[in-house]
Amino acid sequence: MPVLVMLAVESGHSGVAHPLTGFALSDVALFVIAVVAVWQVRRALRKRFAKTRAPAKPPFKKD
Repeated sequence: MPVLVMLAVESGHSGVAHPLTGFALSDVALFVIAVVAVWQVRRALRKRFAKTRAPAKPPFKKD
């Protein structure tokens, strides 16, 4: 067990921060997944509440 702890400590960050050159592929993938998730939740909620909402009445016409 102590070997695993030492291995985890030694394989960590080197302490040197490299300059960012742009978006990483994981950043783009995370953004796309978040957008799709929000879209699906909004669609599901619209569908759910459309069933419970009463049909809209036509506007009152004055003669």
